[in-house]
Amino acid sequence: MQLGDSRSGKLGDNLAAFGRSLRRAGVRVDSARIALSAQAALAVGLGDRDDLSAALEAVLVSREQDRFVFRELFEAFFRNPNMAHKLLSQLLPSAEGKAEPSKRRPRVREALSPQQTLGMHAGPKKEDQKVEFDAAMTASSEQRLKHADFNALSATEYRLVERLARDVRMPLPTFASRRSQQGVRGAALHWAGVLRQGVRTGGEPMVLPRLQRKRQPLPLLVLVDISGSMERYARLLLAFLHAATRRHPRRDVFAFGTQLTDLSPAFRLADTDAMLAHASAAIADFAGGTQLGGSLAQLRQLHARKLVGRRTMVLVITDGLDTGAPAALAQELLWLKRHSRRLLWLNPLLRFEGYAPLARGATELHRAADAMLAVHNLTSLEQLATSLAGVMRR
Repeated sequence: MQLGDSRSGKLGDNLAAFGRSLRRAGVRVDSARIALSAQAALAVGLGDRDDLSAALEAVLVSREQDRFVFRELFEAFFRNPNMAHKLLSQLLPSAEGKAEPSKRRPRVREALSPQQTLGMHAGPKKEDQKVEFDAAMTASSEQRLKHADFNALSATEYRLVERLARDVRMPLPTFASRRSQQGVRGAALHWAGVLRQGVRTGGEPMVLPRLQRKRQPLPLLVLVDISGSMERYARLLLAFLHAATRRHPRRDVFAFGTQLTDLSPAFRLADTDAMLAHASAAIADFAGGTQLGGSLAQLRQLHARKLVGRRTMVLVITDGLDTGAPAALAQELLWLKRHSRRLLWLNPLLRFEGYAPLARGATELHRAADAMLAVHNLTSLEQLATSLAGVMRR
């Protein structure tokens, strides 16, 4: 069954426009996949809508988390053009305030918004276009984004929240080092300071400086899960950690999925965007599975010197959906806890009320960790420093 003459038909244009709308929704679609979608449509024909949807989904979607976005967008896109135009008009606030709340995913709503022509050949006439006020990033919008889950953000909101996360500061707990410095408290006098004070006051020191131990930030070791279920969190949290720990004297960052990747060279770059580009090129198993036990074994075998004298604070950022053997994970976590000051689990799944670590990997991680903290929105990132200080006091 032929789909019509490409010189006059609209199906080819609509397939290309559908691919562009998928890209706006955050689905990875390139020109090769769009060309495959035309071949898939030729193979199954246009007689059955479900067959066409399944064929396009098979060639355009490569990630599990994008399937529901594809299905919603397909239902909204390939329909009667008049109904589609009405849907687009209802998705944006009108002057009369009659917009109906949509239950669609944010990525689908943004992809359907008429910011650019989607190939449906029915754009509004010039005389019908109206000037609307842009209320983006007003006080209410910014407050909403602070409490919005990273996984529920649209593509535009995600980029904006990523920029906002770089401004969040995270003062790390400190420890008393062996080095000393002049201060107002201490068991011993700082005799060099006493002599300098005496010279200034004619031999009669008015202040007796003392020796006190210097305070230094704890060495930091960060393990970031870059598996498929953590994909929406990994990039944003890497940007946050790069900016928040920029002045830290000793930080080591690793990404883990099916293997361990050292991101410390990327974190030495001053620019956060350059760091993300370098990290993206270095990670070979992005959006794959999670094998925390095997990754910790690589850490123990190749990077054990990163753990400094049981003073290192270890942050494990993962949802705990590990696919490895629980016994091996428990053994590696026991070694890691024995060689660190605190082992903290930063879990984005704490956004769900009543969450319990029931998965096998999550159970072992929860048993070994000193605390489990939330990192699913901007508010939780702002509260992270206070939470870390509270855990250290305990």
